[in-house]
Amino acid sequence: MSRSVIVTCAVTGSIHTPSQSPYLPLTPAQIVQESIAAAEAGASVLHLHARNPADGSPTADPEVFMQFLPEIRRRCNAIINITTGGGPGMSLEERLAAPELISPEMTSLNLGTMNFAGFMALEKLPKLEHEWERGYKEIARRHVFRNTFEDIDTVMLRLGEGHGVRFEFECYDTGQLFNLAIALEKRKYDPPLFIQFVLGIPGGIGAELDQLLHLLRTAQRLFGRDIEWSVLAAGRHQMAMCTHAALLGGNVRVGLEDSLYIGPGQLARSNAEQVTKICRILREHALEPATPDEVRARLRLKGAGSVRL
Repeated sequence: MSRSVIVTCAVTGSIHTPSQSPYLPLTPAQIVQESIAAAEAGASVLHLHARNPADGSPTADPEVFMQFLPEIRRRCNAIINITTGGGPGMSLEERLAAPELISPEMTSLNLGTMNFAGFMALEKLPKLEHEWERGYKEIARRHVFRNTFEDIDTVMLRLGEGHGVRFEFECYDTGQLFNLAIALEKRKYDPPLFIQFVLGIPGGIGAELDQLLHLLRTAQRLFGRDIEWSVLAAGRHQMAMCTHAALLGGNVRVGLEDSLYIGPGQLARSNAEQVTKICRILREHALEPATPDEVRARLRLKGAGSVRL
């Protein structure tokens, strides 16, 4: 018998910009609306970044997070998962400020430093609305996303051991699985691991089935077959790779952080549209989206009552 599938929705992220889509949620009110709709459509986990309400630029300011997180918590039972990846130019201290204040059930944890060229799509746009977007375009080919062994250990110490936070371990390439193995030699972390395979980001592993199978087999050799794992894939690869993941026994992540589209050349009008589509695909293959409480039990989360919201 198959298990239910954990559906994560990454609502806004820090990579896509307002010039790329008019449907990208930027203000606290928009993030609340999009999050609630995604949860109602079947997402059990909400992966959340914050945006400057004035111009849509990414921010790590805990005060901005607090303009939307309490309302999301009040209006739905979905698991709140706060980024520790932040956005370009943010220090680790800035990236940890909101999670340490809020003590969520889950946060992301990126598993290695990499050339992260997610902004190269901006080079194709004829016009950019904001100055900060032009800055993103200029750094696209030289941006390095820093996550050293010390950074990883710091996150695990301060959030994992300090707050009982569980992690969405974000893995952008095979070597980062070995980084996780090294990190687990030092820090106590009870099973199960929840590993998010990230495919199709320029600078990381490609969005191909062979690459996914290699990641999965490597993870199972390193950590055993009882891991929980999921897939997100950038852009046009999103739905196909998530479908592969579900059929292989994994979980899925969609959302406008990962792709702005719902089909070839067709912008998604909301996060809920993507969640609805992947949930339909799951059900067509005799799979059911997991409920938030099922996810809490499977991932051994501390519970919404322990979150400071």
